[in-house]
Amino acid sequence: MIFPQAFFFDMDGLSVDTEPMWLETEVELANEYGAEWSLADQAHCLGGPMSKVGIHLAEKSKRPDLAEWFSDEMVRRMAKRCALGVGFMPGVEVLLEEILDKGIAVGLVSASPRPIVDAVLNGLGKNYYQFSISASDVIRSKPFPDPYLLAADKIDVDIKECIVLEDSATGVASATAAGAYVVAVPHLVPIDAAPRRIVLKSLENVSVALLKDKFSR
Repeated sequence: MIFPQAFFFDMDGLSVDTEPMWLETEVELANEYGAEWSLADQAHCLGGPMSKVGIHLAEKSKRPDLAEWFSDEMVRRMAKRCALGVGFMPGVEVLLEEILDKGIAVGLVSASPRPIVDAVLNGLGKNYYQFSISASDVIRSKPFPDPYLLAADKIDVDIKECIVLEDSATGVASATAAGAYVVAVPHLVPIDAAPRRIVLKSLENVSVALLKDKFSR
């Protein structure tokens, strides 16, 4: 059996350098409503779902009535920013090129809603992903396993024989619950190694062979 059967990449903070955009947008909205927003607040919301960001902004600004509006406004502003162009995180583009050269399936699996995912894909210089899954495509987004189970089902592979790359605890929980092998590249929040999970500082100089070796496959 070929291993891995597929690679599934998280989007924000793992594939593309959008976390600064998220922070800028969150600070902007919080300030407009008389609240402060820190890195701790960003860490609290890291990995989604979008409703969590809206609720936290509503709590910080003491406007519980605006939780849903904050979520929708974050989507609108982030989609606009991402459409102007986004960059890959270090090492990601090289790894994606190798994966495709080897004929291995690769998908993008995000906790962001479809408008943001599409804006990011349109803002990339080159799109390497064969398909994408957004929070809009599942009833339960990360940390539930549904996004990764859907991704595996979409291309008819066994999720237990796939490698997921994530940067947040929320995303790692989703991939782990789905049964995948997990490569964690922590951003803001520490993540520990575990069975079927390795932790790397970056994806720079990371190859398919190295990952297969790390998982003893």
